[in-house]
Amino acid sequence: MTSLAVIALGIVGVIVLWYALAGCSKPPKPPKPPERPTSQPAWCPDVQMISVPGTWESSSVDDPYNPTANPASLMLNISRPVQQQFPSERVDVYTVPYVAQFSNPIAIPPDGQQSYNNSRAEGAQRMVDFMSERTEQCPLTTYVIAGFSQGAVIAGDIANLIGANKGPVDADLVLGVAVLADGRRTGDTGAGEATQVGTPPPGVGAEIALTGVKVPGITMTGPRSGGFGSLADRTVSICAPGDLICDSPRQALSPVNFVSSVLTLVRAAGNPVHSLYNGFVVDADGATATQWTVDWAADLIERAPHPAHS
Repeated sequence: MTSLAVIALGIVGVIVLWYALAGCSKPPKPPKPPERPTSQPAWCPDVQMISVPGTWESSSVDDPYNPTANPASLMLNISRPVQQQFPSERVDVYTVPYVAQFSNPIAIPPDGQQSYNNSRAEGAQRMVDFMSERTEQCPLTTYVIAGFSQGAVIAGDIANLIGANKGPVDADLVLGVAVLADGRRTGDTGAGEATQVGTPPPGVGAEIALTGVKVPGITMTGPRSGGFGSLADRTVSICAPGDLICDSPRQALSPVNFVSSVLTLVRAAGNPVHSLYNGFVVDADGATATQWTVDWAADLIERAPHPAHS
């Protein structure tokens, strides 16, 4: 019996040794991400601003550097003053061109517009594609992101991915995110939540109030899982009281009665409150939502790193 025990122990020892030498006793180490270079091409901007217009404020073929699809686009009141404040080598402003429509799915006859789902998906893909290409070309460029209405949903969704380390750029490269009239606004505070600018209204984004509604072309996705993650402390949200896009009564728009709910949502995109952010005062100094956002972006750009160029 003793000899058999010694033999068995020897076999066990050989097996353990084999596993150890083969590396099977340790979990594999993930590869290290590539180190960033110490400089980037001379043409790269120090800061890249991404502007995402709202519904009916853009088009798929609009010029991202000179957008003209809608001269009254709210985001032009933010992007143009920023462009005027800084030289192009300091900040480049890219306005995401996408269809920016919201078809009424129960209109008879059909209104001929793209669905909200298609529009939102195109905007998100355009934004991801541009940011992925820009960070590959200009690895030291930092980012300022801002969006309004449907554009705020898109900007917020990409910020959610970046904050969860799943986005097109690393989170530490994002200086700040501003969402105006965000349809996925929770109105909450705490981990993962944006800082509310001004007095926050009591409601929530329409996509949260209508969570569960699924009709042709419109899927209400509810709150963002994890909020803004590691970008939460750099994300600001502005919502005007009474704007149903971001200040819908909690659970008041019933998914059960989806026809009236969808009609309410379609009307909300064109309601007077939703179109007046350029005059909506958000602080004691009298700054409007757009003025405040311009100052916020300018401050981030002023304090942004000055990467070396070669």
